[in-house]
Amino acid sequence: MEYYGVEGHSDLARDPENNSIVNVNTMDYHQYITRRNVKSESSKKIQNIEDEIANVKGDLAEIKLLLKEMINESR
Repeated sequence: MEYYGVEGHSDLARDPENNSIVNVNTMDYHQYITRRNVKSESSKKIQNIEDEIANVKGDLAEIKLLLKEMINESR
């Protein structure tokens, strides 16, 4: 398939079949994909940490409740 250049943009080309504009700079595309994947992994790590903190908070609340019950029973 032959693309036509877009005036003033060396990294863009026009597809003659559907008249769409295509980025022909594959290096920029791969860098974008890498950045997107790194950001996604970072978001997953943050979500996992938030989930772990929520679990610890729940565990501490349960321990606190059990300790209060033990204190009340011993009186």
